[in-house]
Amino acid sequence: MAAEASPSPLSFFFIILVTVFALTPIAHSIPFIVLHGLGDKCTNRGITHFTELLGNWSGSQGYCIEIGDGTWDSWIMPLMEQTAIVCEKVKEMPELSEGYSIIGLSQGNVIARGVIEFCDGGPPVKNFVSLGGPHAGTASVPLCGTSFICILVDNLIKSGIYSDYVQEHLAPSGYLKIPTDITNYMERCRFLPKLNNEITDKNSTYKERFSSLKNLVLIMFEHDTILIPKETAWFGYYPDGSFSPTLPANKTELYIKDWIGLKTMDEAGKVKFFSVPGNHLAISRTDMKTYILPYLEDQASNRTVIMDSSSRSGSMSSSSSSSSSIRNFVMELVGLTKNRPLQLTVD
Repeated sequence: MAAEASPSPLSFFFIILVTVFALTPIAHSIPFIVLHGLGDKCTNRGITHFTELLGNWSGSQGYCIEIGDGTWDSWIMPLMEQTAIVCEKVKEMPELSEGYSIIGLSQGNVIARGVIEFCDGGPPVKNFVSLGGPHAGTASVPLCGTSFICILVDNLIKSGIYSDYVQEHLAPSGYLKIPTDITNYMERCRFLPKLNNEITDKNSTYKERFSSLKNLVLIMFEHDTILIPKETAWFGYYPDGSFSPTLPANKTELYIKDWIGLKTMDEAGKVKFFSVPGNHLAISRTDMKTYILPYLEDQASNRTVIMDSSSRSGSMSSSSSSSSSIRNFVMELVGLTKNRPLQLTVD
């Protein structure tokens, strides 16, 4: 009887190759949404370019979610109402039904967190990437300028930041936290105390939903002059009653008492604290690829991000040939120049 032919080396190689691919988990991209900051809109050049770049690099579909008319409503629409609009929009998008990630820019981050914590029946949020978010509040409203919207904002601020009228007509008042006026903040600020579960009757659902994230990526800008203090992007803030010192996140009551699950997530390795050079939202393409791109993949929790000083050179605002700046377009939008600082402590 003739001997059976033995498999060729090529056959063995093919079998091994198929086995390796079958056993190796393959990271795949999931859709993401972008929530822009104050005074911006989805159709502005900086936002569209930012969204397109991340979509092209990740191979995932990105969507900028607009609220009302964008620019104007980002200033005057109460944050709870803005959150409700985004909640309804994501529920109506079949592309997001299996889960999605959120990228928040400045004020857009508190709206993003509102969607995560407050949106009943919404699709699951897998990863949340925050760029310059006023998570613990912001403590100052700098000079704005002479444009019409700045004059309007100045008049609103003068009428009392925690007054009913300002809370109803100036969106950033919802996360302005004056350390020396905590009583009024707790009693009359209509958004951040609820978002951070600082309220007397803690809501366990907010904590449960927020801590269900696979990854929370917090990006702080080292030279941020818009957020006061800049460490609020990492949930750091001032102690009640004083403007100093700036407490790191893990020394704040929000973290220690785990009101929203930040401590739980941090101890589980879900929270990533990244610091990048530049002013508010001035992020380079290199840093976008290093700190944002890995978290647009469903398997991002298994990936390791290696931080190297050489990978953080340059910023979008300093090199027109290789980068672009969201911040510059925001400043142009509200009539500001480099020498005239934005008055509100956001975009």
